[in-house]
Amino acid sequence: MPFLSATLARVKPSPTIAVTTLAAELRAAGRDVIALGAGEPDFDTPEHIKAAARAAIDAGRTKYTAPDGMPELKAAIARKFKRDNGLDYAPAQISVGTGGKQILYNALMATLDPGDEVIIPAPYWVSYPDMVLLAGGRPVPIEAGIETGFRITPEQLEAAITPRTRWLIFNSPSNPTGAGYRRAELKALTDVLLRHPHVWVLSDDMYEHLVFDDFTFCTPAEVEPALYARTLTCNGVSKAYAMTGWRIGYAGGPEELIAAMRKIQSQSTSNPCTISQWAALEALNGPQDFIAANNAVFRRRRDLVVEMLNAAPGITCPVPDGAFYVYPSIAPLIGRVSPAGRRIDSDEAFATALLEEKGVAVVFGAAFGLSPAFRVSYATSDENLREACTRIQEFCASLN
Repeated sequence: MPFLSATLARVKPSPTIAVTTLAAELRAAGRDVIALGAGEPDFDTPEHIKAAARAAIDAGRTKYTAPDGMPELKAAIARKFKRDNGLDYAPAQISVGTGGKQILYNALMATLDPGDEVIIPAPYWVSYPDMVLLAGGRPVPIEAGIETGFRITPEQLEAAITPRTRWLIFNSPSNPTGAGYRRAELKALTDVLLRHPHVWVLSDDMYEHLVFDDFTFCTPAEVEPALYARTLTCNGVSKAYAMTGWRIGYAGGPEELIAAMRKIQSQSTSNPCTISQWAALEALNGPQDFIAANNAVFRRRRDLVVEMLNAAPGITCPVPDGAFYVYPSIAPLIGRVSPAGRRIDSDEAFATALLEEKGVAVVFGAAFGLSPAFRVSYATSDENLREACTRIQEFCASLN
């Protein structure tokens, strides 16, 4: 269509949303489909948070707020950063957006010129490269395979940095792998960044509280205080607080960057939903004990999925440190043929055949920048997971 911009041609729709939508359409058509594509908790938003939203409505707190968040919420976010991460941010250093995605997008739009490079470890969240492209930048992926536990090395980071590098996007625990960086591993990366003062760090900490076993979360500006002035520390209430649809993300960073992000937001969406802001305020200030209870459920589901997928012929599934995803490799299955005659020549072909022949919806690895693999979200019931993994085992065993 002639009136569409050239910028739009550089990006593609979200594959995770596409998989979830297709699974819903097949179910509506009467197919027995188990969807393992959605990246959101299946738990309900805790009652005290919903009660705060209802109270805000009843109190008439339904008017505009400041474009990038009301003062009360910014104060709560500042307390959270200090309490959980040892980071000091003043209200002028905090931005609240309509979900974590808007925070990242605003930051990239505010800082990238055509040709600027953004380093993105792969596998990556599907939206990172496309947001960079929309902002006029150039994504520079670094592949971190199963042999390194899906973690990039300092040598890889050093080799990827050029004079045009503006950002490193850092995500731990990761979507899609659940892999996290220990403090020493992160310190090795920040040591590299100290040698390149023109490179900033965009740290996506959305899965901070969803960690298991002996893994301890840490964030770049906490591990290396010398990077504080060139780090944007991003987070939100979507995952740990089961508030995906409430759409509240936030960040702390240098005041000049936050002001630039505010300018963009003021001319695009303006303030996030006022009621959602009051709900997020209660999420950060209120009881936190449900997070540990939810994590215990996620850990049990993780162990179930890892065990069952590793029992499937041709699949290798590492144990993730956090989030609610696994990212199994299917390298030995490439080149095989399904019972319906579909040739498995890619992980996308694997995911398509699995959905069509076994009714299990997963997201193929190429969408995340590292193949051949697929992502499973285990944010669903044990019953669904057990049945889905059984079907995956059967499907893999049937390939010839």
